[in-house]
Amino acid sequence: MSAAIATAAPGAHDADIDRLFASSGPLGQAVGGFRPRQAQTEMAKAIADAIAQQRTLIAEAGTGTGKTFAYLVPALLWGGKVIVSTGTKNLQDQLYLRDIPTVRKALSAPVSVALLKGRANYVCHFHLERTLQNGRMTSREDVGYLREISRFMKTTSSGDKAELSKVPETALIWNLVTSTRDTCMGAECQYYQDCFVMKARKEAQQADVVVVNHHLFFADVALKDTGVAELLPSANTIIFDEAHQLPEVATLFFGNTVSTSQILELCRDVLAEGLSHARDGADWGQVVVPVEKAARDLRLAFPQEGVRLAVNQIAPSSAFFPALETMRAQLHGMIAVLEKQAERAETIEQCRTRAVELGHQLDSWNSAPGASSGKSAKKAKASGAEGEEGSVLWVEAFSSSLQLHQTPLSIAPIFNKQREGVARSWIFTSATLAVKNDFQHYASQMGLWDEPAQSWPSPFDYGEQGLLYVPHNLPQPNSPDYTDAVIDAALPVIEAAGGRAFLLCTTIRAVNRAAERLRAEFEARHLDFPLMVQGEAGRTELLDRFRAAGNAVLIGSQSFWEGVDVRGEALSLVIIDKLPFSPPDDPVLAARIDALESKGMNGFMHHQLPAAIINLKQGAGRLIRDEADRGVLMICDPRLISKGYGRRIWQSLPPFKRTRELDAVKAFWRGDAIDPD
Repeated sequence: MSAAIATAAPGAHDADIDRLFASSGPLGQAVGGFRPRQAQTEMAKAIADAIAQQRTLIAEAGTGTGKTFAYLVPALLWGGKVIVSTGTKNLQDQLYLRDIPTVRKALSAPVSVALLKGRANYVCHFHLERTLQNGRMTSREDVGYLREISRFMKTTSSGDKAELSKVPETALIWNLVTSTRDTCMGAECQYYQDCFVMKARKEAQQADVVVVNHHLFFADVALKDTGVAELLPSANTIIFDEAHQLPEVATLFFGNTVSTSQILELCRDVLAEGLSHARDGADWGQVVVPVEKAARDLRLAFPQEGVRLAVNQIAPSSAFFPALETMRAQLHGMIAVLEKQAERAETIEQCRTRAVELGHQLDSWNSAPGASSGKSAKKAKASGAEGEEGSVLWVEAFSSSLQLHQTPLSIAPIFNKQREGVARSWIFTSATLAVKNDFQHYASQMGLWDEPAQSWPSPFDYGEQGLLYVPHNLPQPNSPDYTDAVIDAALPVIEAAGGRAFLLCTTIRAVNRAAERLRAEFEARHLDFPLMVQGEAGRTELLDRFRAAGNAVLIGSQSFWEGVDVRGEALSLVIIDKLPFSPPDDPVLAARIDALESKGMNGFMHHQLPAAIINLKQGAGRLIRDEADRGVLMICDPRLISKGYGRRIWQSLPPFKRTRELDAVKAFWRGDAIDPD
């Protein structure tokens, strides 16, 4: 495949696409159950045009359109060097292991494909060796896992931990046998030639199509540490699938976060490496203890956990400001010792580099406008707690750590800078990018203001396949007994559905309360519906059990609102407890609303509402996944009916029949004709 692609006239590939997507075409012959779908064919043509003319396209495709094939066919045939970025590692594996091989084989496309993940996904020879030698195991389970990883290393060609199912992805042992940007020895490492990270990057360099994920893509743009930086200059086509996730992911990486747990981790490593390689160089205990104490004192400046405060909300008299100064001073003291001992060992030099980087991050946060303790609260309020280039400074307290964040108000200018320069095609696709066919919210978040955007409807017959039910008499969502009222309204619906339900909540607290109530109610009513609750097992395991049971009820929060595909009768009811507005105490949201309102815009209508609608569309999208699916979407939030903006919300959802009557819901499942509201 050529490294560059010549621009072609619009529609140049239309006839090819008609032939490829026809029932008698190669996809029809190679893919079981393939049927031509007009929306899929049209979408493929639009993407082929964007690729041919090296321009940008925002492409929303309703559930069931088949958007993956719609972008893969033109990308594999005419895309040149292609980077496909997906929302999660699971989707990345699905594309690499299933979808791309299927399309490549059907088209007989002579393209090479590589999978690239972040370095934490690859076993590191050096760290594995070191862990085997010093045996810092905390449990018997870890010892067993380490043995499995050691065996795995003798047979794997990729070193990708996803291939080793015997060791859970969440097992703590992985932290000891993988590298980070800070702990990688680079070309100095004795295992450099065999390094799985380097091998994966080299394969990605040489491949025609590279599959990454959004976290990797934007971590690279920010840190230049994932191998994507080397790929970008030669890429002709960049495709973001699940592109609705990009604003959040990009915000995460274009910002800056430093935490007390990073400092404590560094202290542990300084003590271990100092004692191993320079025992006589310093009293290492005395070097790290003051830094550890300062980090813990900084956390204790906020007695309670779960606190999220913009810097202008912290009282000038708070212990936080002096504790931050002490933390910085003690860290600089430790850096001075490391400077003197760094030449004794590569690992001590590595600790010095990490300490200097953390020091820079703390200094940068502390010197940003609005961070100084000397400011009066009034003056800080006037600055909007904004740091450099329109960023928000805020702190977040967890049970054992404190994070200092500097988050950009908008990623648009930063992302636009990334897109400048070389002419190439950028495709942004998802089932949820628009609000009532209006792409303005998404385009403004990503800085894609004047770029073409198109929407293709789902082929599903939502009017026949689904029913939207909003029950009567629910209290306002901020009332203390709201979750109990939701369960009271949902129970007869769950019973009528025979289980087979998702209950999607907007908070973990609601998940826990709903689980407690449903457990008790199922027992009292002798309802034999297996109950699955987020957090009691991994997401994949819960979904497998849900599908297998056939009559289960699964309660989850944000991670079950998207990227979950349960087809058939096992899922016939999706209950959403309330409209998914971001929490009002979110410091970043508050600053963004202030910024919009200072420009004369309405923060709620221009930001909060469209963001909630896109999120709600994702949750609602769990219900109808197939042309044979039937089901009820129950939204419990009374604001859908009582507020003026409610109409805008339900008009953005699939065009289900609508009802407020429980009897109509029961009639729907019996297959009776119902009169919609």
